[in-house]
Amino acid sequence: MAVEEFKKAVRQDGKNPYFQKGLGQAYLATKKFDEAISSFRHALELNPYYVDVRNDLGTALVLSGRRTEGKNEFLAAYNDPTNPTPEISSRNLGNAYLEEKRYADAINWYRTSLSRNKAYPDPYLGLSDALAGLGRMDEAVATLETAAKECPNNVPVLAALGEAYYRVGRLGEARKQLEETRRRDPGGPAGQRAAQLLQQFPPK
Repeated sequence: MAVEEFKKAVRQDGKNPYFQKGLGQAYLATKKFDEAISSFRHALELNPYYVDVRNDLGTALVLSGRRTEGKNEFLAAYNDPTNPTPEISSRNLGNAYLEEKRYADAINWYRTSLSRNKAYPDPYLGLSDALAGLGRMDEAVATLETAAKECPNNVPVLAALGEAYYRVGRLGEARKQLEETRRRDPGGPAGQRAAQLLQQFPPK
């Protein structure tokens, strides 16, 4: 068990923030949110400049239901000038607002994420979902078309674009994207979803 391995490591070197982060991630994976939060906070006490831990802490807080505290951690991480991956912190904020159906705020943070790294696929997916939530399907499709150009090898992007084409009735383009998704990911969730959608198409 990863938890036990990291507990052992922490016992051997209790002042190592990397072990505390690892223990927190192990707790997070088993949905022990309070223990994860405690470990992440301890990692930050040991090294206040370990900015990436704020993303983990924010995730644990959001998942535990302490959403405002979690978003504050994401924001603190984003605003920290030493943060090596501000696109992840801003994506995390977008995800949190998307879950709350605060679509305008989500759109803002996803676009902020993309302004930091346009080759990062996750915010394209969130941005398209937020735009779709506001009924702006043409913009959602255009977002995914851009994502497919910037991240051509990302299977979830291909799958999302195929499904978006399907939703707006562009069936020829949808079939092409979904068949490519199924080919690339035959046993994975994206490929299986593509296969389900393709079954609803009229025969060629």
